[in-house]
Amino acid sequence: MVLQYNKITNLRLAAAAIDGLVLRPGEIFSFWRRVGRPSARRGFLEGLVLDNGRVSRGVGGGLCQMGNLLYWMALHTPLTVTERYRHSYDVFPDEGRTLPFGSGATLAWNYIDLQLRNDTAADIQLRVWLDERDLHGEIRTVRPFEHRYEVFEAAHEIRHEAWGGYSRHNRIARRIFAADGRLLAEETVTDNHALMMYQPFLPGSQQAPEV
Repeated sequence: MVLQYNKITNLRLAAAAIDGLVLRPGEIFSFWRRVGRPSARRGFLEGLVLDNGRVSRGVGGGLCQMGNLLYWMALHTPLTVTERYRHSYDVFPDEGRTLPFGSGATLAWNYIDLQLRNDTAADIQLRVWLDERDLHGEIRTVRPFEHRYEVFEAAHEIRHEAWGGYSRHNRIARRIFAADGRLLAEETVTDNHALMMYQPFLPGSQQAPEV
């Protein structure tokens, strides 16, 4: 419970730094440039962090949840993702997962960043906030986006490697639609490859779990 409270505190501090930011045409959003170093002196608390596939504790833990939200929102807009990193390890099973594996963005001060560029001709605003239960976000613009975006997972695979462990792979892609609903294009966003840190199959089963 303490670490959960700490994560919420860290997310509120980050949200306060980001919420309402307006990106002018050509401008770049950098998570760390905007939020700054998550130090105890600035009020950030110890939370859970992932380090080389292991769960540990560190000041500012939990901020990856903000990175996940911002990245997922950006994929549904014409914002250009210029810098994004993913975990090299799949640490937790899919129970409770609502978004595809590998669709988030990890963060670590100050070398693992999330950066978004506004390549449109209009101002774009980022909104992020927390209520008593959830983290929320919106991306706003002064004029409607020309296209609609649908993000999906493809080519999901779990492999039993020769060394005895398992690895997980998939492709995150998106479809781009015109305002009238016509499909204009389908593009790959990223390919994900990660070592699994848990047993992926039920005892006695040789089939990969459904996703």
